[in-house]
Amino acid sequence: MRRQTLAALAVSLAAPLGACASMGTAERAPLGDFGEATLVNAQGARVGRAVLTQGPTGLLIRVEATGLAPGWHGIHLHQKAECEGAFTSAGGHIHGGEGGKPHGLLNAAGPDDGDLPNVHADAQGRVMAEVFTPRARISATGPGAWLWDEDGSSIVIHASADDHTTQPIGGAGDRVACGILAAG
Repeated sequence: MRRQTLAALAVSLAAPLGACASMGTAERAPLGDFGEATLVNAQGARVGRAVLTQGPTGLLIRVEATGLAPGWHGIHLHQKAECEGAFTSAGGHIHGGEGGKPHGLLNAAGPDDGDLPNVHADAQGRVMAEVFTPRARISATGPGAWLWDEDGSSIVIHASADDHTTQPIGGAGDRVACGILAAG
């Protein structure tokens, strides 16, 4: 009797899981709820990607990258969908309001909308991280700076760690990887 009950339970649980696995693109969340960026280095070589998922209270960003110096790296959301030269074409950090706030997750008057927690590269220079921000969005409405505005946005990884207080970028140094954010 107990064996039959467990078997029936397994069958009833497997049916919904099978349905989830077979969901096609038409059944995904509407455009604007997902986005991504291919990360390139200063030589233009692909070094990773960032995948954005809109949640009800903010934006989850999954970052995968290679070829970085081992250690902590600042990572920020920037104003323009451009990744030219030393990536200065990406502009400053995004700002959802007029004038923005000072840089830094630990700044009493901050943070600005582009500030994110640091990511860590292992001894081989690989990053696999998830960061979350309530100050940016890819959905058409909601709180935070809208990344799909008229000039788009980008995500930038810096050479060093962000100390989350020093102006203007927390001492994070050169921009070593950049990705243009696009709707997925």
